[in-house]
Amino acid sequence: MRFHHYALEVKNIEEAISFYKRYLGFQEENRMLFMEEEIVFLVMGDFRLELISGRQAVEQMAHICFEVSSLCEVMDRFADVRKIEGPYELDNGWNTVFYEGPNREIIEFLQTKPNT
Repeated sequence: MRFHHYALEVKNIEEAISFYKRYLGFQEENRMLFMEEEIVFLVMGDFRLELISGRQAVEQMAHICFEVSSLCEVMDRFADVRKIEGPYELDNGWNTVFYEGPNREIIEFLQTKPNT
């Protein structure tokens, strides 16, 4: 068994696609309609993100986290995106920051190693 994808329900699928392409470098892999829902798979390396539109999006209770090599570079790239909280240095030396995606999803960036 291996991980295949993470899914988010979104209100505006085109806005979500644009956001994840622009800020995170995702590429569109596949588009389909299934039971009146529009589904788009985005990929970045081995990671796959499924965006689902067609039902009313619910309040996001989970978050998605990306490990990065430089939190400063992420914060520069996301300068015009709403930051929810952080950056924080955790007790174990990791650094983290949280942003809000276009559908109010929470996106965490985590730097586990110091800048070299």
